[in-house]
Amino acid sequence: MRKGLIQATDSFERIVHWSLAVSCLILCLSGLGMMFHSLNFLGEPFGGLKSLKYIHNITALFFILALFFTVSMWWKEAGVFVFPEDLDWIKCAGGYLWHVDKVPEVGKYNPGQKMFFLVVAAGGVAMIFSGLIMLFPLHIPAMIVRLMYLIHAAGFVAIFAFFFIHLYLGTVGSPGSLPAMLTGWVSRPWLKKQHAKWLKEMEEHGTLVVYGEEKSSSHGHHG
Repeated sequence: MRKGLIQATDSFERIVHWSLAVSCLILCLSGLGMMFHSLNFLGEPFGGLKSLKYIHNITALFFILALFFTVSMWWKEAGVFVFPEDLDWIKCAGGYLWHVDKVPEVGKYNPGQKMFFLVVAAGGVAMIFSGLIMLFPLHIPAMIVRLMYLIHAAGFVAIFAFFFIHLYLGTVGSPGSLPAMLTGWVSRPWLKKQHAKWLKEMEEHGTLVVYGEEKSSSHGHHG
């Protein structure tokens, strides 16, 4: 790792991020395998549909845990929009869709990331709630149980769509973003371009961690 790189995420943040991403993907694929006859083959390597259901339900436990840490850790920074800068960023789509000479400065998370976070948080809670009722209908009226299947399907569509948008913007759409969630370190030019306000805040508060340099002050947890 070269000197001068800046720490964007710590190891715990990366573990939570990848736990949520992997469990979400397994849930989406196993759910599709159970929902559509044409995709039943997804269960074949694991011994059929019954095994797929077990995989789905066990993975859901990991997803619930990862979602809990995700929401509690990032809610303060990713769950709240800051005006007017976030609105200015939205108006020019952060320079992702067309050329923008100067992208408005945003904090640790841009409005696109905040939208994704809120979809995952709200969609995830809806999926957990509806999934539990589908699994344990007990004495709940059949009409409500059927409604839960609809909510579960709608939550899946929203999360699955945003999953691929997030994947694209975290790789091809914004070169230099992936290391933030792989190693935790990003280049100063990338950080200045994508999250200038956050860079300034870390410099002002003395919480900037630069690889190969002594810490200027005790590094508080950024999550």
